[in-house]
Amino acid sequence: MAGKPLRVLACGDVEGKLDMLFNRVQAVQKKSGEFDLLLCVGNFFGSTPEAEWEEYRTCAKKAPIPTYVLGANNPETVHYFPDVNGCELAENITYLGRKGIFSGTSGLQIAYLSGTESLSEPAPAYSFSSKDVSELKMSLFSTPKFKGVDILLTSPWPRGVGNFGNKPGEMDTKRCGSVLISNLATSLKPRYHFAALEKTHYERLPYRNHVVLQENAQHVSRFIALANVGNTSKKKYLYAFSILPMRSMDPAELVKQPQDVTENPYRKSGKEAHQPKMLSGAEEEPACQFFFDLSKQHGKKRPSDGKGGQHSQLKQPKKIHQPTGPCWFCLSSPEVEKHLVVSIGTHCYLALAKGGLSNDHVLILPIGHYQSVVELSSEAMEEIDKYKSALKKFFRSKGKRYVLFERNYRSQHLQLQVIPVPLNCCATEDIKESFILQAQEQEIELLEIPEHSDIKLHSRGHLIFTLNWILERNFFTELRKNFPCSLEGKCWRVKPF
Repeated sequence: MAGKPLRVLACGDVEGKLDMLFNRVQAVQKKSGEFDLLLCVGNFFGSTPEAEWEEYRTCAKKAPIPTYVLGANNPETVHYFPDVNGCELAENITYLGRKGIFSGTSGLQIAYLSGTESLSEPAPAYSFSSKDVSELKMSLFSTPKFKGVDILLTSPWPRGVGNFGNKPGEMDTKRCGSVLISNLATSLKPRYHFAALEKTHYERLPYRNHVVLQENAQHVSRFIALANVGNTSKKKYLYAFSILPMRSMDPAELVKQPQDVTENPYRKSGKEAHQPKMLSGAEEEPACQFFFDLSKQHGKKRPSDGKGGQHSQLKQPKKIHQPTGPCWFCLSSPEVEKHLVVSIGTHCYLALAKGGLSNDHVLILPIGHYQSVVELSSEAMEEIDKYKSALKKFFRSKGKRYVLFERNYRSQHLQLQVIPVPLNCCATEDIKESFILQAQEQEIELLEIPEHSDIKLHSRGHLIFTLNWILERNFFTELRKNFPCSLEGKCWRVKPF
């Protein structure tokens, strides 16, 4: 039976500004009613004079709400936390401990990990190591029918949290944050994950904890980073929410998926899952930009800095596949018809279609030799999205929309076909109906890909036919023997534009 939801406040770096924080909490409670607890991540103590803390430590002042804090993130504040297993620091202010699970009488389950990531063993008192993360995970995995935790508290951000989702301003989540925290979040599947330290507010779109069409539905996770108390930029540092403990929820209600849900940012997909361990930010190889001289018969790559020698032989992060024969679409190939090339980016290029289905039929193609989108790097996919966005604006200015499809059957090189159609000639649902009708006649099942989903997680490594149109509705099917290469042409004849 469902109980009463708990009303919770979460806060970013307090940095010793206790009066400012608790005055704000009292104002929120006066306006919105009482809250059950306050959770603080990041630096609870800072460089402010200790006189303010002494008033709370000696009970001259009292926190207005039960407050739970994480431990030190630097050697200067370690002395505030006398017991690594957690203890009461002042009346209504409790240090949770270095790592563990906090469960109240309501059944709310809060996992916590104090400190910043350490690369050495044993980790200093203000850091955690891979051993700490493993021990925390194992303590939960031993729980019967473990589904995840309600809340996860860490000070650092998880590395890569921005993948597949909205971007956190100028923060580069591919380089910032902790890989160990990403690993922990993947395993613990928190419904809410709070972090701080970066002095900014970022509320990521909710993400899935299961693979669509391959696993049973699970609850979604929400990551929220909070700014520092009293920051001059007025960035949000206090977050209020209500939560019903997972164990008290109806299973069907628990796994409901919001409309803006995305793929899991930490889960590797497709062939990436079988690649060697990713390099850390300090070990990553520098990116190289290449120019392609279209005036030469053999378009060889040359580095953008123009230098030769060893620097021109830099190893690339992803190996480019070699064609088994002449390829008409590799930009460096003498076979490519260069007069059709419209634009060249870093990873992809745009070209007019030879013998297109319409006069302004264009192709988006990778510069290197790849057969399908499931083989592309995230950087190449980002550049494809930029091309799609630019084409959308261009065709809209001409009173058109586009349909985009990929069919990598009997073709060595990925070709994203972009076909514009007049806006006033046919409705979006007519386009959908045309493809589905022809697919049914050919006994092909077109599966819809959920919004914010990654095709790599659905293809399972197989060759695919993908379909996308201007309202960002996506379908795909795995290719089988004797796939009808003329399917897309038939669709246009069903609804003449």
